[in-house]
Amino acid sequence: MSDKIERIKTLIIGSGPAGYTAAIYAARADLKPVVYTGMEPGGQLTTTTEVDNFPGYPEGIDGPTMMMQLQSQAERFGTEVRIGMITAVEFSTEVGGIHKATVDDSIQIEAETVIISTGATAKYLNIPSEQKLRGGGVSACAVCDGFFYKNQDVAIVGAGDTAAEEASYLANICKSVTMLVRKDEMRASKAMQHRVHNIKNIKVLYNTEVDEVLGGQVVEGLRMVNNVTGEKSEIDITGLFIAIGHKPNTDIFKGQLDMDETGYLITKGKSTKTNLPGVFACGDSQDKEYRQAITAAGTGCMSALDAERYLAAIETPASMA
Repeated sequence: MSDKIERIKTLIIGSGPAGYTAAIYAARADLKPVVYTGMEPGGQLTTTTEVDNFPGYPEGIDGPTMMMQLQSQAERFGTEVRIGMITAVEFSTEVGGIHKATVDDSIQIEAETVIISTGATAKYLNIPSEQKLRGGGVSACAVCDGFFYKNQDVAIVGAGDTAAEEASYLANICKSVTMLVRKDEMRASKAMQHRVHNIKNIKVLYNTEVDEVLGGQVVEGLRMVNNVTGEKSEIDITGLFIAIGHKPNTDIFKGQLDMDETGYLITKGKSTKTNLPGVFACGDSQDKEYRQAITAAGTGCMSALDAERYLAAIETPASMA
């Protein structure tokens, strides 16, 4: 390993829609961004077969192709995209300070600004049949994929506000929605519970868990088990939505950056500024409300603009001296 430590102007950690959009704007502002892709280059969209709700694609586009196009656009303006994982960080607490990062537990990098776009990982049930059919009818985003199941029978797993909200959303599109709740009551707020129970084509099954997702290449049905009686039953569905939460990929920032109780980074007001100067957060690493590719891209743009303005502010006094 070389003893020489590389110094860069803008380090972008993560390579989804937020990271690549940040790179496009940062490169055009001559911030010479370097993107480290992380373990999932392109982010969650690389596991999505069809993206139909991102503006500019009237015929839709598959997720991996869209991410390759975003990467190519970022590289066209001078972004350097590197395969690698940021495994440790040491952020400066001073305005104008230098932030340190370690790549793959070995390479040391110093950066004047850091943009965090590490995203969040959807939680799944982690049963073999579910994993096999991810992208073939199993989804963790009803807003993203619900349209593909218009007038069809679907099921959703979850008991919180997000699950209730997504069940309500699906009920407006789908023929029927079967909601599986693991316990004998929902965790969702009373208002959300009332909404679910008042929608005629939503059926809530309590004390019920997924035993197996049925189907070869695509979802064809669901075998369920009552966790009190042990009784198993099957329903015919074409889509299964998992709404049991997301985990933001922010563990390496604990103890340095402000985050909420679930690990989402806290940004100031309408900006992407974190509690430390020169460190910015965008995309699903700080957004637990919307979690869409287009909103992630929007905050990626914001983070690059915030980084550009930060650097301009600390460089102005020296240039005027």
